[in-house]
Amino acid sequence: MLVDSRPVVSAPVWATDGGACTGVCTCKRLKAVLCSLESLATALKHIPCTNSTRIGAMRLSVPTQQSTCPSTSTCKHAARPSRQRCVSARAAGREVTLLDYGAGNVRSVRNAIKKLGYSIKDVEKPSDIAAADKLIFPGVGTFGQAMDVLKSRGYIQPLVDHIQSGKPFFGICLGLQLLFEGSTESGGHEGLGIIKGRVSAFDPARGLPVPHIGWNTLDQLKSSDLLAAIAPQDRVYFVHTYRAMPSEANADWVLATSHYGEDFVAAVCNGNAMATQFHPEKSGTAGLEILRGFLEPDSAEAQAAANAANSRQLAFVGGAPGTDVRGLARRVIACLDVRSNDNGDLVVTKGDQYDVREKEGDRDVRNLGKPVDLAARYFAEGADEVAFLNITGFRDCPLEDLPMLQVLQNASERVFVPLTVGGGIRGFSAQGKDYPALQVASEYFRSGADKVSIGSDAVEAAEAYYAAGCKTTGTTAIEQISRVYGKQAVVVSIDPRRVYVKDPSETRHTCIKASEPGPQEEQWCWWQCTVKGGREGRDIDAIELAKAVEAMGAGEIMLNCIDKDGKGQVGQL
Repeated sequence: MLVDSRPVVSAPVWATDGGACTGVCTCKRLKAVLCSLESLATALKHIPCTNSTRIGAMRLSVPTQQSTCPSTSTCKHAARPSRQRCVSARAAGREVTLLDYGAGNVRSVRNAIKKLGYSIKDVEKPSDIAAADKLIFPGVGTFGQAMDVLKSRGYIQPLVDHIQSGKPFFGICLGLQLLFEGSTESGGHEGLGIIKGRVSAFDPARGLPVPHIGWNTLDQLKSSDLLAAIAPQDRVYFVHTYRAMPSEANADWVLATSHYGEDFVAAVCNGNAMATQFHPEKSGTAGLEILRGFLEPDSAEAQAAANAANSRQLAFVGGAPGTDVRGLARRVIACLDVRSNDNGDLVVTKGDQYDVREKEGDRDVRNLGKPVDLAARYFAEGADEVAFLNITGFRDCPLEDLPMLQVLQNASERVFVPLTVGGGIRGFSAQGKDYPALQVASEYFRSGADKVSIGSDAVEAAEAYYAAGCKTTGTTAIEQISRVYGKQAVVVSIDPRRVYVKDPSETRHTCIKASEPGPQEEQWCWWQCTVKGGREGRDIDAIELAKAVEAMGAGEIMLNCIDKDGKGQVGQL
């Protein structure tokens, strides 16, 4: 059959190849693509590109579908809000109370708070909320599950009382959504009812990938300390399927909106109560300054950041016509292949068609550096995300992979952008006990991961999905994890290789015209999915797999190219 030119999945896709730039516009602009990641990261945010490249040990990836900047009638950068504060009363204490109900990764929030010089007191009982001065609530997971936990622990009324008392409160992501009256997620649930309106999902019929994942700009509707360091062209990191909508009923709360096919609530502020839909702890330096705007708006550092934002604002407004770079950006994702070398040390390596050993000598594992150091370097140079792919994880007991867990913990102290981990994310049995995939993923989330990448297990789940007549079971790793943490927490890594055929009629799989002929001068090929690090092929193609995992709840797809890995050539992705 011929490949359909229409998108087959709505989930965002990371497309990676062997090292050559496949974005036509990028090739024209980035002649020194290997020279500096920092300059590349800046450039990719300002020019159109629809594919990816790989530099050294890292892949540079962008979504295959993009949102566009809202029309000029809705862009509000011409008139920047003043730097007045939402409120003037802020406690001077250096302790923050953190409401962590154990649903996911809040390690990065902890590290961001500590980096700003604050100590943390964890909420362990309802009275801790009542006694809190500054309270931060980094909501993670699904709406209904979060409300159930808050209710079971007796936290709901103390939380409402704290917010209504006027004491400082800052909610993050789900911590914003729970302030509203309810959500349609998981069949519908009631919220805290502090802000008018209900939360609902983005509409995929608008033609954009769902979830909304990536770096987007903000339209500030009023002045605030919270966003004082953010200029109109600055971006923050979003990852969510559900959103609240601005309305007349909640206009007194809405501080900023963002645009993804429609305007949605990106930040709220009313008195000392503030919250963001985006993740400041994953938004790099800009995100740290937003947290500072909540914790210490009168500090010299906060004022310096606000002045710098004003300077960027002036330069932005004075830019040439047609240079508006607002909207969802192309992402630079550093994908680091990690494995143990022959001495037992975790190193970042690079393969040649997934062969990571040197061609000559003792055939040692290629060692490109230590995972945490390279991740910190790429973050400093402008990477928007970092993915650690444990390429031997399928061989190990995941919960005993202590070095990889330590890598995540250490990286989250130095890298304030999203972290993805892959390799061995699956259910397993050991010493007569079963460990579900959800338990494995939870351990990685607690160690600092924001997303988990599933590879071989996804292929097996897709095979079972089609064997059952395209029916889900609710028991796969993808379904278990997305049900608790949301589909935005699940990435599926697809490792396909070309299988040549003389004519599409020879196979049931989706065929495309080959970019180069096969060994017998074949002109067509289909892309066979593999497992176990590309060592074993399966009778399922990449498009079939993508459709199946989206139905199960995957939020993103990482599409690799075995044939071009390490070749410095364009893959036909």
